Amino acid sequence: MELLTHVLERTIVIQASRETVFRYFTDSDRWAAWWGAGSTIEARPGGSVVIRYPNGVRVLGEVLEVSEPERIVFTYGYESGKPIPPGSSRVTILLERGVRGTRLQLLHEFAQAEVRDQHVAGWRFQLSLFANLLANEVNANAEELVDAWFAAWVIADDAARAQALERIAAADVNFRDRYACISGLQELNEHIAASLRSCREFDWSGRARCGTASTRCWRTGWRAPATGRKR
Repeated sequence: MELLTHVLERTIVIQASRETVFRYFTDSDRWAAWWGAGSTIEARPGGSVVIRYPNGVRVLGEVLEVSEPERIVFTYGYESGKPIPPGSSRVTILLERGVRGTRLQLLHEFAQAEVRDQHVAGWRFQLSLFANLLANEVNANAEELVDAWFAAWVIADDAARAQALERIAAADVNFRDRYACISGLQELNEHIAASLRSCREFDWSGRARCGTASTRCWRTGWRAPATGRKR
């Protein structure tokens, strides 16, 4: 391999755990979902890398290093030999845990500056696809979670509400509204209980009646269904 003195570097932040992000470098199905049908990866030193673009162009490579879930290194070159043959460039993916998710750093090393420059737009596009793909996976059941979240706010029984919250929220969940800044499931459960007590009355259908003309509970944020009858 020639000296790889020209580096393309790009960094993005993905709102997902490192473990979730790294699965796209160890699971061929996820790898193919990113790059295209027929793409495969063997996440072990010496394992093969195949990227098949939608236009049929194929990139071949070999995995050089794997340190899950932090780092993977593989060679990169075109099956046709143009603009560079297999084994003639090197890609390093680094994943760092961040406050808002995972910081992904791409380093693609080339022997020629002009070839590096040819890949700038391509990696910008591919990493945008990658971030969107992760967002779709992480938020696949977002609607169900939102519904379950609001449903928990009208559960009168403390134990039943705690179980409902455990199914949808992390133990160290943080919650803020105009009335509270709290951390943890237990404190959240207590906050919801206090919010329910502040309402004047709840009927068995789960509709809050706060003594106002509004269909929305001022304290809990719960809103009556559009088909509900105003009481």
